[in-house]
Order: sequence, then C-alpha cells, then structure tokens
Amino acid sequence: MWGLARPLCRGPGAAAARAPSRRLRGAAVARAPSWPLAVAAAAPSGSPGGWYEWLAQSAPVHWAEGGLLALQAAAGLPWWATIVCGGAVLRTAVTLPLAAHQSCLLAKLENLQPEIKKLAERLRYEVSVCGKQLGWSEKVARFHFKKNLRRIITELYVRDNCHPFKATLLMWVQIPMWVCVSLALRNCSVGVTDSEVQEQFSTGGTLWFTDLTAPDSTWILPVSLGLMNLLIVEVFALQKLKATKFQKLATNFIRVVSVVMIPVAATVPSSMALYWLSSSFMGLSHNLLLRSPTFRRLCCIPRTKSDSDTPYRDIVSALATKYRFKK
Repeated sequence: MWGLARPLCRGPGAAAARAPSRRLRGAAVARAPSWPLAVAAAAPSGSPGGWYEWLAQSAPVHWAEGGLLALQAAAGLPWWATIVCGGAVLRTAVTLPLAAHQSCLLAKLENLQPEIKKLAERLRYEVSVCGKQLGWSEKVARFHFKKNLRRIITELYVRDNCHPFKATLLMWVQIPMWVCVSLALRNCSVGVTDSEVQEQFSTGGTLWFTDLTAPDSTWILPVSLGLMNLLIVEVFALQKLKATKFQKLATNFIRVVSVVMIPVAATVPSSMALYWLSSSFMGLSHNLLLRSPTFRRLCCIPRTKSDSDTPYRDIVSALATKYRFKK
C-alpha cells in the first residue's frame, strides 16, 4: 500500500532522517502552555533608543493602543474592566479557535502513532530482507530504514493534514499579541500615548489597585499571576503520565518562568499585571473547556485513547494524589 521498500535497493542518497519521536517533539512542546518572557515589558520606560523603544513605538503596538481606546469608548467601562474585557475578547476571538485547531492536530498525531509503529515494524523487516540480499552493513541498513521511515511519516502527515509544525501556530500568534498589548498598556500608563489617557489610568483602577499607572505594592496581582501560571503548568503536566526527559525539562523551565514573572509583574504598572492575570485566567478557562468531551465534539476534535469522559474529576483526583501529604 505504502510502497515501503520502494527505494531500498537503490544506492545511498540524502542524509538519514530523524526518528519519528524527534519529529513529534515539536508537537509535545506546543501542547504545553507557552509563557512569553516579560523582559521587554520590564524595561525602563525612560531608556533612550534601542530595541525596546523601537518595539514600543511600532505599528502593532499603536494598533493595540487604538483598540483599547476604542473598546473603552464603546463600552463606557472603567479602565480596569476594559483591560479585563479586552484580554477576554482577544483570548476568545483569537486564541481559542487556534487552540481548538491545535488540539485537533495533536489528536490526529496521537491517533497516528499505532499506524506509524506498525509500518515501522514492517519496514524494518523489509530492510532486513533487502539488506541480506544486497549484502548491506548494519550502518547502511539503518540509513535506508530512517530514510524510508521519514518518507512514510511525511505521507501520513500529508494524508491527515496534521504536520507537527502546524501545532505551533498558536504560539506564533499568542506571544506577539501578548507583547503588543502589554507594551500598549505600558505606553498608556507612562503617558507615551496621551497624557489624558495616563490621567484616566491613574484613577481607573479598583479595590487595592486604584492607580493603574503604579506597580501593585501589595503584590496581590503578581502573586496571583504566578499561582495561576503554575496551576496551568501543573494541569498540563498531568496529561503526560510518561513524560520524556525533554518534556520534563520543558515543564521545569516553564515553572521557573512562572516564578520569575512574579517579581517582574511587581515592577510594572498595575494595568499590565492585571492584563497578564486576566489573560492567564482566560487561558486556563479555555484549556479546561477544551478538555470537555462535549466541546471537543463541537470542534470536531478526533477522540483519542488518552481522552477521558470525566476530565475534570480526573484532574482534581490527580492533583490531590500528587500533592497530598504523605504520613
């Protein structure tokens, strides 16, 4: 069917391809939550020139500023509510459809693994037979096996339209959007956009953060942000019962970034910390929504062996088991 042994009896060609586990590694990383670094946002507002000033005055950031001003003018909400609603709208209208598409791709990739394994076993046998006929060494046989396995996997990706790189689309959209909105809020907070907007921000907060242009001195927003991000990381980590070494390293790295975000969020205007917190909350909500069997069927996400009919109960049970105190 697949013509497994099609090029086996030819001479060595291009370099051997990577094993399927390495090709699918990008999809595993894409599944994990992406937490963009806040270095640009934490840069001093008065630093002259440089990449930060160029980025803060770029067209996408000005578009984000205009969108925030238009949303506030249309809704008539206080600025703190406008920031929360803006984050919710962006997450729902932009990243949620992309996240659903990503889940669909990852489900297809997961369902392909048994077929890839079966075809790999058949290919290994055919390479062995052909190698004995032509007197190949073990090195040459391994070269042909990897070369043909790459071709087979590529044909499967094309057939099911699920190349792993497509699963990274969410990251390439979410991170730039997050950075642009963050810098737009910083511009509004420090008066780069308009001094009148800065004055509105100074009185547009609520509760303990009434001044959106000042950092949260109570650290409630930064600590809440860190806890929210860590919760997202742990929920995702529970999906991988047999995580690879690379996946474990990636998860630990994201944990470190989540903790580092706490002091960073304590040094930026409260408007930015509020946006980060609301964006993370919506991200967690959407990720939990994508676990729902009903919602997955509505999004035409293929069912996999790892799917559960009681995902939320399983998450609570797994967290309780992982973090309970052992006597």
